[in-house]
Amino acid sequence: MSENLISTRRLSPAAKAALGIFARYATIIGLAVMIVAFSVLSPEAFPTFNNFINVINQASLAMIISGGLTLALVIGEMDLSVGYAASLHGVLVTGLIVHSKLPIPVALAVVVVLGGLVGAANGLIVTKLRVNSVIATLGVGTILVGLAFAYSSGVPIVADVPEAFLQLTLGRWLFGIPNPIVVMALVVLVLWVLVERTAIGQEIQAVGGNQAAARLAGISVDRIKILAFVISGMCAALTGALLASRLGSGTTSAADSYLLTAFAAVFLGSATLRDGEFHVLGTLVGTLIIVFGFNGLNIFGAPTFSQYVFQGATLIIAVGLSSLGRMLAES
Repeated sequence: MSENLISTRRLSPAAKAALGIFARYATIIGLAVMIVAFSVLSPEAFPTFNNFINVINQASLAMIISGGLTLALVIGEMDLSVGYAASLHGVLVTGLIVHSKLPIPVALAVVVVLGGLVGAANGLIVTKLRVNSVIATLGVGTILVGLAFAYSSGVPIVADVPEAFLQLTLGRWLFGIPNPIVVMALVVLVLWVLVERTAIGQEIQAVGGNQAAARLAGISVDRIKILAFVISGMCAALTGALLASRLGSGTTSAADSYLLTAFAAVFLGSATLRDGEFHVLGTLVGTLIIVFGFNGLNIFGAPTFSQYVFQGATLIIAVGLSSLGRMLAES
């Protein structure tokens, strides 16, 4: 790190400024270039209102889970359980509706609360047992996989799923806007207000910036960390429930792939507008980049493996841009 800092200090002020602009706006420029390129290459399929609504609809669930993960990363911790948690809660909400005959709102409330409890468990393990968050959340995530298989016996819950549950994601109850987009907008707004416009949000950012200084300022670091994990868990649970509605089934591994998507989106977001800082609006931009990329690949008939290549490359580029932003901010 010191060598990197030395190398950046040797740059001229103009070069530093140019790199700074690149680090802050590269993701937004990249998104714009991607949209223009796909529009030129496929003018009949890509740049249409219906396709854009479809892309944002597809991005909605990824953004909800990524938004929750953002808070965990803001406080300087990792949450590797989010994908597994979403899968488990998708199975649970379907089972509670189909097998336990719970009303849909009650089932949703139950799984979101359970998601918060999973997040609290992660937070307690990290703060009270002092287990590294990577190990703690990976261990909890593995336990959740086992619980999902135990609950469903590894068999998707498909039969007798009520139409009302499917309409949670298929319906358009507000001005013809797909329901997941409305939910995503509400989640993004709540998270942004929480982090950027409240005292708790300032404490969250303070803990992420310097834990020792936060403690000296009288902030309960452990409480803030647990809260961030709780929010991450609740967003994962909500994502899993909505995904089960979209798929019409509760499947044990349905949301596992959201883990990589969420991390790629959050790190891309940290390279957007700020010098390597995680923030909710940046995560939204990162999510759109990933989903627009997937959409373009699908329109051009690219093979499935190309999506994994694109996502992995995006994550590497995102971390690189985030590191560059931090480096420039410190130099």
